[in-house]
Amino acid sequence: MTRSIRVDARTERWRAHRVRMREEFVDAAIRALDALGPGVSMGDIAREAGAAKPKLYRHFEDKTDLYDAVVDRMRELLWTRIAAGADLTADPVRVLIGRAVTEYVLVVDQHPNVFRFLLHSHFTRNAGESERALRSARRSARWAAELVAAVVGDSELDVSGLELVNYSVFGAVASATDWWLGADRAEPAPMPVERFVIYLGTIVTALVEAGSRLHGIVLDLEAPLGGTVEHG
Repeated sequence: MTRSIRVDARTERWRAHRVRMREEFVDAAIRALDALGPGVSMGDIAREAGAAKPKLYRHFEDKTDLYDAVVDRMRELLWTRIAAGADLTADPVRVLIGRAVTEYVLVVDQHPNVFRFLLHSHFTRNAGESERALRSARRSARWAAELVAAVVGDSELDVSGLELVNYSVFGAVASATDWWLGADRAEPAPMPVERFVIYLGTIVTALVEAGSRLHGIVLDLEAPLGGTVEHG
């Protein structure tokens, strides 16, 4: 019994160590991207982490595994920033959209090369890896759809339809971000942050309203999400 407990304790310590190392490598990847640009290599990331390249591969299945980890980190960062100042059950829909878009643009402006990497990564060039990235986006769209359905509390809502709307919003936001960032941060941005927030917020709001109409819902942008559903 004592031996089993010791083995379990060692297993847990090893598991915790692996999680910590993965997090440290993701931190290093983001620093390397910020400094070197989206063409960063696995070697660059290993050097930034102060580790040998084989050690990096011991903690990530492949390049796409690291790509996915960076995606997850950015998603967690965005959600933390949005949730910190938003109340999903009390804030009006227009306020929620505005806050989400504002925080997103501020994070993009802080880490432009990270988002260039996510939009045009050489890590995901082959068909299998590209499909894996698309599956990750679909999972995010599904998660957001289920969250909205839970907050709204309407059993008549078509979650699959909401998922499609979310997926379309993600695509529009990615395209707009690609346009705004351009290929080189040294070039002047085509519009300042504040104006881009307004444009992107308007685009997202229009897509959300159109998606609501497809579900027969009259969306009151000035009402909280939980009290905005009215079937037309």
